[in-house]
Amino acid sequence: MGLMLRYLTAGESHGPCLLTIIEGLPYGLTVDLEFVNGELRRRQGGYGRGARMKMEQDRVEIQSGVRNSKTLGSPLTLRIANNVHNSEELPPITKPRPGHADLAGAIKFGTPDARGVSERSSARETSARVAAGAVANAFLGLFGARAVGYVVELGGIAAKARAESAEEALRRRSASEFYALDSEQDAAWRARIDEDRSEGDTLGGIFEVCAWGLPPGLGSHAGWELKLDGALARALMSVQTVKAVETGLGIEAARRRGSQMHDEIVAGLGRTRNNAGGIEGGMTNGQPLVVRAACKPIATLRQPLRSVDLATGEEVRAAYERSDVCVVPAASVIGEAVVAFELARAFLDKFGGDTMEEVRERFDVYAERVARLSRSAEAGSR
Repeated sequence: MGLMLRYLTAGESHGPCLLTIIEGLPYGLTVDLEFVNGELRRRQGGYGRGARMKMEQDRVEIQSGVRNSKTLGSPLTLRIANNVHNSEELPPITKPRPGHADLAGAIKFGTPDARGVSERSSARETSARVAAGAVANAFLGLFGARAVGYVVELGGIAAKARAESAEEALRRRSASEFYALDSEQDAAWRARIDEDRSEGDTLGGIFEVCAWGLPPGLGSHAGWELKLDGALARALMSVQTVKAVETGLGIEAARRRGSQMHDEIVAGLGRTRNNAGGIEGGMTNGQPLVVRAACKPIATLRQPLRSVDLATGEEVRAAYERSDVCVVPAASVIGEAVVAFELARAFLDKFGGDTMEEVRERFDVYAERVARLSRSAEAGSR
């Protein structure tokens, strides 16, 4: 059986490059660079992004683990070059930004200069995670599953649209400059961002990731560390700006009675609704998986908040560097990526083998077993 699927990123915001090393991919997986690069372009887009995105043109180069476009079963290394790589020339950051990693990191390392902390904690690192997630999402697609991320709220203005399939979600999302499923909200969101930009402020919001086509039984109830919803929560909370994560109805579930919350099971093992968000007992249950993440406004403000200069001890205004006004559309791309990777990890935990052929054989046997159980339940209900 193959290694557990995992990835490591390396690199700094203004360093030479960002690297992604993925370990545990089966032998024989085709790496679709066009799809990966398309996801990197999406991460750089969305209304509200700053000047840095115009300076970079993210594309991956394969450094190891592939021959003739197929994985070799060894670590896959992807490289994303930084057009702007002047970290040695940048001035120190001595005026930590409230809400950023600056102060905690400077205290952790005992330095008055938070530049090194900022270089690694910057959301620029997420381009490497998007590359890993794109590989994972393409892998899931070979088995009929797909994760799709989209914005559902900005600045307190919600979009109500939902999709019934991955294909519908992708089609509707492509019509919105905010990567939402309801482009009718774009004008109101644009006006809100423009208002905050004019005031030197920033804006947060909420994105959702839905995954269709997942087999039931990914993840496990047997140990706390094996629960899929726990892994998804950790992955999403690790994304810069994310402050809260929900599955299914999330916090709203606490406000309902059990009879209003739980998803009844009907003939053929279907469900009457999907309040659980496709996860019960730490495992997928065959319904679409739904997770949601709330993003705070980013911490770098053009009209900075109060801070203290670590070099002098004086009260000052926090540092300002080139930044975005709203990153929620980009965060939805990153969220989709980290969710896809966790789903691919759980998929390979259950069906994994050394080769794609072995994975396919194990998946097909399981899918037929699930289909037989469903047919049996359907016949027994008549």
